[in-house]
Order: sequence, then structure tokens, then C-alpha cells
Amino acid sequence: MDVDYVAMQGETIANAARNMILAVGEDPEREGLRKTPQRVAHSMFELCRGYTEDIRHEIAVFDAEGADQMVCQWNIPLYSLCEHHMLPFVGYAHIGYIPKEHVLGLSKLKRITDHFARRLQIQERLTREIVDYVDGSVHPRGAIVCVEAEHLCMTMRGVQAPGTRTTTEAITGVFADPAEGSKEEFLTLLSMQRRPH
Repeated sequence: MDVDYVAMQGETIANAARNMILAVGEDPEREGLRKTPQRVAHSMFELCRGYTEDIRHEIAVFDAEGADQMVCQWNIPLYSLCEHHMLPFVGYAHIGYIPKEHVLGLSKLKRITDHFARRLQIQERLTREIVDYVDGSVHPRGAIVCVEAEHLCMTMRGVQAPGTRTTTEAITGVFADPAEGSKEEFLTLLSMQRRPH
């Protein structure tokens, strides 16, 4: 990203943060708050890097070499910002797909999750974006993504319901066909991995 653009946008975010500090009745020149606007700007660039990064060259795809059974990865941590209140929601993504000709490098499922989570999001869209990217990357027989997250906009404000988790799901291909049984198999495996070991 262009250095001048980053500096300009960083100053825009810092000014907005300074105005928010003033608006809530605080003094932005107080010792503890003096550098807060710049910290907020840096944080926002990090939390929203999904808008500017290009992960296509980082997504390693390999020949499936005959592998045609479900590939699953559980408990992929995710951190995102709710687009309605700009407060965090945090949780896990669980991803599965059935290869056809290609498989993804295992670390790439985390990379894909991060890419779409690091934006202003709603959980429903995030879940769909992840499954669509997996589907488009390796063109499997089908893919499934389940996201479980706690939203601080519900925990800290509004209904104030700490511990409440929202679960969303998105599926493609054979996972959408009840006759295949792939979705049920994935959910059974997900349930099994949650049991105490």
C-alpha cells in the first residue's frame, strides 16, 4: 500500500478518534490519552487489513493425489469487528471440504479465515465469504464452514448477555444434498472433537 496513502488515512482515523474522546467528555491531551488517537489508527489498519491485502499468491494448492475424503480443520481462531457497532466479535471457524483434484495447504484455512475476518463484518457474511473462497480455490465436491462467535455488542452493551454465542453455517456442493450425508458427517465429527479428551 502506498506510504503517503497510509499516512493520510492514518491521520484521518486519528482525528476521528480524537473527536470521539472529546465527544465523550474526556481530554485528549491528558497523559494517558495523548497517544491514543495514533494507537487507534494503527489498530484499525491491523483489524481491517483484509480490505487491502492480496492473499491469492499465499494460497498454496496441491494435487490431491487421490485423496477424496473429507478434510476438516477445527477451532480456527477468528477476530473481527461488527460493522454495526465497530465492537469485536471473537470465536472459531470450523472448515471442511471434500477434495476433487486439489487440496489446500493446511495453514491456508487459517489465512483465508483471517483475510475475511479482518474487515467490518457481520458473522453471516463472513461465513459465506470463507466457504466461497475455499470453494473457488480448489473446486472441491463441496465445502462447509461453521462459525461460532461471541459478540461484544451483545456482551458489553444492549441486552448485555455475556456467554451468548452465535452459530452460522454456509455450505456448497455435496454438503447441500441431504442424500450425500456429508453435512451430517461433518457435524458429527465437530460434535466428537468438542468432547473432553
